[in-house]
Amino acid sequence: MFVRTALRTTLITILFLTCSGCTHLAQDRWTGKDKAQHFVGSAVLAAAGTAYAERQNMSSAESRSFGLLFAISLGAGKELWDSRQGGTGWSWKDFAWNVAGAATGYGLYQAAK
Repeated sequence: MFVRTALRTTLITILFLTCSGCTHLAQDRWTGKDKAQHFVGSAVLAAAGTAYAERQNMSSAESRSFGLLFAISLGAGKELWDSRQGGTGWSWKDFAWNVAGAATGYGLYQAAK
C-alpha cells in the first residue's frame, strides 16, 4: 500500500513540476562540480533512506521505494528552490544526476549488505 501511494504521489509531483511555470530554467552543462555534488548527495540520501526504512521493519520493496523516493524528492525540492525568482533556475540536468545518484546509492547499499 505504501509503495502505491508513494509512487502515485511521485508521479503527480513530477507531472505538476513539468506543467508548472517555473520562474526560469538554468542554462548549464552536463558536467561540472555541482553535477558531482548532486550525484554523490543523492547516492548518500538514497542509501541512508533505504537503511532507515529497513530499520523500521519495512519490506524490501518498501525500503527500496522509500530510499529512492526520499533522495529524488529532496533533489526535486532543491530544483524547485532554484527555480524561484532569485535562484539559478530549474535544471533538468541536475535532476538527472540526482536520479542517477539515487539509483547508484541504492545499488551500492545493496551490494554492501
